[in-house]
Amino acid sequence: MEAVILVLMLVVIFMTWVKLTFLKVWQVAVVAVICALFIGLTWNFAIVRSRNEISAWLGNQQLMLDTSVVLTLEVIWQMAYCMLSGKLIYDGKVSRRTVWVYRMLRFFPGILILPVLFYLQIQVMYFFSGIDFALISWSLAVLVLFTMIGGTYALRLLLPQKALRLELLFLSAALVLILGIVSTVNGSTNFKGSDPIEWRALLTFIAIAILCGGIGYFRKKQKKWK
Repeated sequence: MEAVILVLMLVVIFMTWVKLTFLKVWQVAVVAVICALFIGLTWNFAIVRSRNEISAWLGNQQLMLDTSVVLTLEVIWQMAYCMLSGKLIYDGKVSRRTVWVYRMLRFFPGILILPVLFYLQIQVMYFFSGIDFALISWSLAVLVLFTMIGGTYALRLLLPQKALRLELLFLSAALVLILGIVSTVNGSTNFKGSDPIEWRALLTFIAIAILCGGIGYFRKKQKKWK
């Protein structure tokens, strides 16, 4: 399970890089500074966390299920940005409200990167044990600052096409969602399908779907004939 969570963290970092490629220079700098300050200012809280406590968090099913809610919301946010961006690229004129929603979706880089950085900070502190924790944290903060900016512009140079980066962001978000489901289930299921199938209700639903589909199809044909 820890391997799945590690892969999930790597995909979150990559997804954040891809999302930052759509921002302006000052916006990328603001996000990078926020992440760096988050690491530098939370070292007092990070030093009291032990590896056993982190493992207990990862093994707590209720906590992971609560985390999956945040993960799902962020994935929906990023996917909505991808679809709205595609609409703006290929659809021509759009309303002013659509533009404002697009700007709001674009500037939000995501919050999943913060717990990933916090986990990275704890692991680095244990790896460099015996060195001043504040020095380690602020050094890591500087490294994260330049890594986020450098990784963002490296991806922009490698993938200059915006449409390709949108597809990559969408696929990354989908992969985050899948890995999040796998990691939060943790080997158990919450719902068991033991009830028999209600065939009468199923056939009624199919009949209604066919009827509504047929009405819509013939109405469309009627408009074309007119």
